[in-house]
Amino acid sequence: MKEEKSFCDPETGECTPSELGEFKAKPELNTDNEIIYVGDPMCSWCWGISNHLKTLKSEYPQFKFSIVVGGLRPGGGEAWDDEMKKFLKHHWEEVTKRSGQPFGYSLFDKESFNYDTEPPCRAVVASRKWMGENELQFFESVSRKFYVDNEDPNESEFYRSICQEFNIPFEQFKQIFESDETKYSTHQEFQLNRQWGVKGYPTVLFKSGNQLFQINHGYTEFEQMQFVIEKILSEEVKL
Repeated sequence: MKEEKSFCDPETGECTPSELGEFKAKPELNTDNEIIYVGDPMCSWCWGISNHLKTLKSEYPQFKFSIVVGGLRPGGGEAWDDEMKKFLKHHWEEVTKRSGQPFGYSLFDKESFNYDTEPPCRAVVASRKWMGENELQFFESVSRKFYVDNEDPNESEFYRSICQEFNIPFEQFKQIFESDETKYSTHQEFQLNRQWGVKGYPTVLFKSGNQLFQINHGYTEFEQMQFVIEKILSEEVKL
């Protein structure tokens, strides 16, 4: 079992991503105000914060709301043994205690499973052709199908019912999902959030001009995120 199996912390409500390679480019930020959610559909605390994010998005319709997919464990590789199952089960129970979000536990009946978070992140990227700024809904549906229904998001067929939910033509989605271009774009977002200095998920950022402000660090309820945003906005007014 890899030591990095302890990638989620019930005390901080945060999931820590694995290391990636060197950064190749430094992207520039545009000048619009924007709420940026950095998360991973297979991050349990991201599932935990889901309802608070929906509230945050609805309370600030004047700001663009976008997602940068995190890449918690691209490629996976952790041994699917009793130790891993015990760790995850306990951790999911902690998420439920704090957030009230439901979990299924039939996943632990599987003899094998690779906790590879790249495919569901890539699916979110692929969905943007149809979802646009509503990609949070697609993200949440992926998390729900994994955490509650315990189906495997590494399989393209996993996304068929989700595509039907949002009237996305599945065959077109599948073609984009499996394309090298989407794989590259997804990996670029993994690199981007690490370049920003994001250390764990979920993280919410507020972009004002060319400045990025961290709104939360780990599981945080709506009222706390709102407080930070309002403080940032009030400081801007003073300036």
